[in-house]
Amino acid sequence: MSAAATGTNPNGDPRVADVRARLEAAHTASASAPEKAQAKLDAQGKIYVRDRIALLFDEGSFVEDGRYANALQPGLPADGVVTGRGTVDGRAAIVIANDPTVKAGSWGARTVEKIVRATEMALREELPVFWFVDSAGARITDQVEMFPGRRGAGRIFHNQVALSGKVPQICCLFGPSAAGGAYIPSFCDLIIMVEGNASMYLGSPRMAEMVVGEKVSLEEMGGARMHCTVSGVGDLLAHDDAEAIELAKLYFSYVPGSWRDHPPTYAAEAPATPLTRETVPERESVPFDIHDVIDGLVDDDSFFELKPLWAGELVIGFGRLEGQTVGIVANNSMVKGGVLFTDSADKAARFIWLCDAFNVPLVYLADVPGFMIGSEVERGGIIRHGAKMVSAVSSATVPQFCVVVRKAYGAGLYAMGGPGFGPDATIALPTARIAVMGPEAAVNAVYANKIAEIADPDEQARFVADRRREYEEDVDIERLAADLVLDSIIEADELRSDLVRRLAYASRRDRHFSERRRAVPPV
Repeated sequence: MSAAATGTNPNGDPRVADVRARLEAAHTASASAPEKAQAKLDAQGKIYVRDRIALLFDEGSFVEDGRYANALQPGLPADGVVTGRGTVDGRAAIVIANDPTVKAGSWGARTVEKIVRATEMALREELPVFWFVDSAGARITDQVEMFPGRRGAGRIFHNQVALSGKVPQICCLFGPSAAGGAYIPSFCDLIIMVEGNASMYLGSPRMAEMVVGEKVSLEEMGGARMHCTVSGVGDLLAHDDAEAIELAKLYFSYVPGSWRDHPPTYAAEAPATPLTRETVPERESVPFDIHDVIDGLVDDDSFFELKPLWAGELVIGFGRLEGQTVGIVANNSMVKGGVLFTDSADKAARFIWLCDAFNVPLVYLADVPGFMIGSEVERGGIIRHGAKMVSAVSSATVPQFCVVVRKAYGAGLYAMGGPGFGPDATIALPTARIAVMGPEAAVNAVYANKIAEIADPDEQARFVADRRREYEEDVDIERLAADLVLDSIIEADELRSDLVRRLAYASRRDRHFSERRRAVPPV
C-alpha cells in the first residue's frame, strides 16, 4: 500500500504529525456535544451551541476565533465559549456563544479573554453583537486569573457599555445567566428568554436562603416569565432555542448595523385592515385596543412589539411605513385606562433612547389621561420615572411625530412628544382632546366649593354642565389648530399617507441637540 493511501508522508516530520493529531483531537472535541451532554441538552429541549450559531448565520459565512483556547487542558474544548463573525441575511455580525456542555458554560481565564477580544473587535469594526448566553458564571477555581485584572471579566461590561448605542447588542438567553454574568443581558438592547430554561439572578435561591433567609424557587426569583412580566428586564419570551434565534434575527431586520447607518428598507405593503373613521371610538370613556390603530397604520404584519407582557398600558415596538422602519410609542386604554405608571415610563424612555441611537423615527399615538397619582406611585418615584420619559422625548433628535388619537391630558401630552418638545408635526384626529385635565376633573378642581354650596340637585347639575361646556369650548380642537398648537387635523383614514409624506420630508433634519459633555438623566 502506498504512503498516499495510508495518509502518511515518508518525508514528513513526526513532530508535525503529532501537532496535527492533537489539533484534530481538539477540533473534534468541540465539534459536537459528548453523548451524555447531548442527552442532557435533549432533555432540556436545548440545541448544541454550534447548531445555534448555524441557525443564526448564513450558511458558510461563519469564521471562528479561538477554537483551540485551553486546548492543553482536557475537558475544556474552546474553553466553553464560541466566538467569531458571520453574516445574518447578508449583514456582518459577531457572535459570543456559551457552550453549556463545558462545565455548564462557566467562565475561565481564556473564556473571558475570548469574550473581551470579541467585544474589542465589535468596537473596532463597529459590528453588531449577538450574545448567546447559557452560563453558570465564573469558575471559582480560576477567579484570580479571570476576575480582578485589567483584562478580567469587568472589561466585558466596560466594553458593552462602550458598544451601547454604537451597535445593536442582541441577547438570546437559553439558560442561566448567574451572578455578575447576569449583567451581560442587562447591557443588551434586546433580551429574549427561553421559557422554562432561561434565568437571570445575582444570587441563587440557595444563596438567598443562606444570606437573607428567603426560601424561593429559581423561577420565582429569576425565571424567564418573571423577568418578562414583573421586573421588565426581559423583552420577549420564546418557547425554545430556535424561536429565540428567529426572533433575534427578526429584530435585527428593523435596526441598522451601527449608529452610522440607517435601518434596512423593504418592499412596501398596505396594512391588512386600513384605518377608518370608525377605528377609534369617539367617546373617550370607551376603552379600545390601540393595536387596532397600529396595525391599520403600518405595513401588513410588520409590527414587532417589545415587552408585550410588561406595563401593557403602554405599547412599544417597531413597524414599517412603506417599507421604512419606525418606532411606535402608544397608550393603550384597554389596560389601566392608558394611564402612565413608573414601569410604563421606564419602558418608553429606554425605547426612545434606542430609536434615537439607531436612527429610527418615532411615532407617538397619544390616548393618555396623564400620569398615575396617589401615595403608592409617589413613593415609587413616579416623578423621577416620568422625568426620565420626558427627558428621552426632549433629547431625541430623530424625526418625531405626535398623533393625538383621542385624549392627551396634563403631563401625558408632554411625555407623548407634544408640541412643546419640537416634534416634526403634531397631528390630531377629530376625536382628539388636549387639556391640562379632563372636563369633569377640571370643573371639580376649580368649582368644588361652589358646587357644594348648591343645595338643589337639578341646579347643581345645570351649573356643572355649564362650566363643563365652557371648559370644552376653551380647549376646542379647532381652536388649538387655529392657534397653531396643532399642525393638522385629519381623519384616521388619511393618517398613514400623511405620515409617509412627512417622514420623507423630515429625513434630512438636523440631529444636533445641545452642546455639553453629557446629560444627567433622572434615575
